[in-house]
Amino acid sequence: MSERMTGAEAMVRCLEAEGVEVLFGYPGGVALPIFDALWDSEQIRTILPRHEQGAVHMADGYARATGKVAPVVVTSGPGATNTITGLANAYMDSIPLVVFTAQVSSAVIGTDAFQEADMTGITLPITKHNYLIKRSEDIPTVIKEAFHIATTGRPGPVLIDLPVDVAKGEIDFEYPESVNLPGYKPTYKGHAKQVKQAAQMITKARKPLLYVGGGVIASNASAELKELAELMQLPVTTTMMGKGCFPEDHHLWIGMPGMHGAKYTNYTLTEADLLIAVGVRFDDRVTGKLASFASKAKVIHIDIDPAEIGKNKAVDIPIVGDAKHILTGIVAELRKGGAEPRTDAWMRAVDDWRKRFPLHYGGADDGQLYPQYVVQRVSELTKDRDTVICTEVGQNQMWACQFYTLRRPRTWISSGGLGTMGFGLPAAIGAQAGRPDALVIDIAGDGSIQMNSQEMATAAIDKLPVKVVLLNNGYLGMVRQWQELFYGKRYSASVLGQENPDFVKLADAYGWLGIRVTDPKDVDDALKQAFDHDGPAFIDFRVVREECVFPMVAPGGSIDEMLGGVPGCAVSEMLDDELLEEVWE
Repeated sequence: MSERMTGAEAMVRCLEAEGVEVLFGYPGGVALPIFDALWDSEQIRTILPRHEQGAVHMADGYARATGKVAPVVVTSGPGATNTITGLANAYMDSIPLVVFTAQVSSAVIGTDAFQEADMTGITLPITKHNYLIKRSEDIPTVIKEAFHIATTGRPGPVLIDLPVDVAKGEIDFEYPESVNLPGYKPTYKGHAKQVKQAAQMITKARKPLLYVGGGVIASNASAELKELAELMQLPVTTTMMGKGCFPEDHHLWIGMPGMHGAKYTNYTLTEADLLIAVGVRFDDRVTGKLASFASKAKVIHIDIDPAEIGKNKAVDIPIVGDAKHILTGIVAELRKGGAEPRTDAWMRAVDDWRKRFPLHYGGADDGQLYPQYVVQRVSELTKDRDTVICTEVGQNQMWACQFYTLRRPRTWISSGGLGTMGFGLPAAIGAQAGRPDALVIDIAGDGSIQMNSQEMATAAIDKLPVKVVLLNNGYLGMVRQWQELFYGKRYSASVLGQENPDFVKLADAYGWLGIRVTDPKDVDDALKQAFDHDGPAFIDFRVVREECVFPMVAPGGSIDEMLGGVPGCAVSEMLDDELLEEVWE
């Protein structure tokens, strides 16, 4: 039976029907009907960020950590436009969000009214879909569709622009039980013939490699991936977006590929004869020079978005569908055919590279505080705890990728496609709101953390005990690294200074625990103190200032041609004669 209420009240009822427990919102004039309705909700916790960009990053972190949607509500004009970076970030990384932007009254839309912005026009390229609601009666249907679109197929952000008069209008509320979108029917089950062909190709391969990404996490397909890898003894490389979908302490995991991947990982990609790509998009930071990327390999590409298959890399067997369904089908075909591993010599070759070209950093005993060491200690001290690792963007992000060992999905939260500085802290706050019993850590750089450091207030006031591990080198670190390597050490506009701000004083100002560390001997004690603290904590690690992230593929270079790290040579020269004969026979 329907019930009479305002559009804003109906909106809140819709969110409750969708199971929403947390909402990130910043009020303003035309958003007040919505926030007034939220006041009465006993189910939804409203968290007030200090900036609308922070709100969207919080919802993004919540979604990555939980697999669920936490809506965002902001006001019109600048409040709405402040969400754009967060929307673009979620769109690039395929994260499900529903963002409500309050809008000026329908009667003045298009007149350049106070705090008016054309949000559907502005966000068309950076949302999976968007709506401008013109009638109060449409609110339940639009919200039902928005949640369905955001969370099905290839996930992504959906924006709903809600004029204030529509929010105030009265309707007879009834929430629809289903959606009817004839033009939107994502494919989940892969084509049976192609699944069978993929299984046959895997059976015959001598140098196969599983190259997997964020699509595996979105599909909740980690168990199926592990079953396939172990059944056929296939080495696994995970992109930055895919980190955690395969346990990184497993012998078959061979690291992260690409620009800052390990040499042994990139050598394996270069020599593979079969690439089984699952939930990846062959982005430039992984492939380097595309023409030479996995040039010896046939390619099986599995993705729920047909537009990604063949977009960057030619494919031999395309399979459109959900990773979980398709990996299950491939494993069933392999078992039915009695397939057995043929990768013993290949894995010994990979292990030979892994032994000779490990990730490393110099001077471990020289008394200096290295950022890689800090990350290693964070990894070791949290290995037995329920931990979620978030990162900012830059060198800190790459060192976290290289030196933190992940074992479970949805424990890694980092901005991939857009590379958004300022993402990590608000994302960590969102993750903590979604996983209150987890230890949530933001591994940060002193440049990126200052993009959204105002959100420290949100963590303190909402009692969200996130921990920031700051690798403070006094530079925009990755910019400085490129200037060192490619611009003759001309550090133009990249010097920050380790003393400004005083992060311990900043932490104190926001009601956080603040600790500073300059000596490697104090690292463990500081981390334990912060991790055991019952509120938010900030550790300012004064690390070696001009340390670089190595290995590194130069822009436009092939991924087997890496700068730094343990010196290598041509891949074909790296195996001893016995292994060379076994693998290439």
